Parts: sequence; C-alpha cells; structure tokens
Amino acid sequence: MNVAVFAAEGHPIAPGSSGENLTIEGLDWSHVVPGVRLRLGNVTLEVTKFTIPCRTIRASFREGDVSRIHPERHPGESRVYARVLTEGFVKAGAPIELVRGEDA
Repeated sequence: MNVAVFAAEGHPIAPGSSGENLTIEGLDWSHVVPGVRLRLGNVTLEVTKFTIPCRTIRASFREGDVSRIHPERHPGESRVYARVLTEGFVKAGAPIELVRGEDA
C-alpha cells in the first residue's frame, strides 16, 4: 500500500490512519506477498496474508470507499498481515529489505 499515491489521488489518508502498525516505503510492493520475509534492522517479519479492508478505516478514503485497497480489486496495493519471526525494535527510517530463500 502506498500512502503517498493514495493521498495524491485525493484520499484523506496518512501513515497509520488505515490501521497499519507499521508503514514502510522503498519496496516494490508487488513483491510483498504471503510467504515473503522482510528484515528491518534485526527484526524479521513474514507476510502471512493480504488484509481485507474494514469499515473502521473509511475516513482514510474518499467517500469512505475502502475498496481502494481491496486485494482482489487492486492487486499489489493492499495492506498485509505479517508475523514476527525475530523480535526487536524498529526505528523510523530503518532500512528494509525483502528476504527470500536461503537468506531468510
């Protein structure tokens, strides 16, 4: 999900306003799919599934249309759920990388 793109489309969205616990940038979001791991410093997350948007985040979208981030209607633009594989602290601006295969 790209908050800047949605804001440019006129949605009243901001980091954190659509229920996310972590807002990241700098990745090709089309590669952020279930099974992929993300490393942020010493923290490792595994993407488990795409989220289905709920009505509680309507205020972040023009006319309350949360379907803008529905994974079936807009593939590659949805939020994701992830599980923590390696705990730690994440600082704003920390580098993030996609981890695949033997690097995971």
